[in-house]
Amino acid sequence: MASTAASVSWSCSSWLHSRHLGKHNGETTRVSDRSSVMVIVAQKKAKKTRKIILKEDVVDLGKKGQLLDVKAGFYRNYLFPMGKAQIVTPVLLKEMRMEEERIEAEKKRVKEEAQQLALIFETVGAFKVKRKGGKGKLIFGSVTAQDLVDIIKAQLQREVDKRIVSLPEIRETGEYIAELKLHPEVTARLVPDLTLCWDMWQRQIGSPQKGDRMTRQGYDKVCITSKVTRAL
Repeated sequence: MASTAASVSWSCSSWLHSRHLGKHNGETTRVSDRSSVMVIVAQKKAKKTRKIILKEDVVDLGKKGQLLDVKAGFYRNYLFPMGKAQIVTPVLLKEMRMEEERIEAEKKRVKEEAQQLALIFETVGAFKVKRKGGKGKLIFGSVTAQDLVDIIKAQLQREVDKRIVSLPEIRETGEYIAELKLHPEVTARLVPDLTLCWDMWQRQIGSPQKGDRMTRQGYDKVCITSKVTRAL
């Protein structure tokens, strides 16, 4: 026990001696003190994010189908419980690419069909519209988009929505251009042929007298077709 105490006492005195004072040749000298300095750098905790796809429009965030990186907590506490988004996985990315390719192929098909229909309009010739003629160049009634749609259906057996037909007001003879917006990038332009018809009163003897009844059998229909034009 005495030996252990002596050893500890010697170690402590030796440490104090080497740290503070040293004697050399009878003189007291200062022992240099070299201490190590440890630098600790605190790094900020990386924010966790999630790559998600929106399942519907979210105000101030994005549109349906948009890929975004959002905070994990925002996804966990709001987007996911509300059914507004889902995590993007490799399988989902593959499905999205396939869907995009399908949509692009469908867009291409629709555009090609519109181009083919426009070509038909350009080569079919005349779209004849019959109207009863009035005085001079005037006609009775007018020619409407619905009239043109009906004529296209009768001549080509094609259904065309009248909402895509742009037609100026036609109330007299002349050249008019109708536009059919078949596709955002395809517009067909055509000129309707206006056929005027007059009902001519005919009697075998003399001229019409006051009080005579004009019956359907008393008319001959005379029609004149304007200059034949075709789609531009």
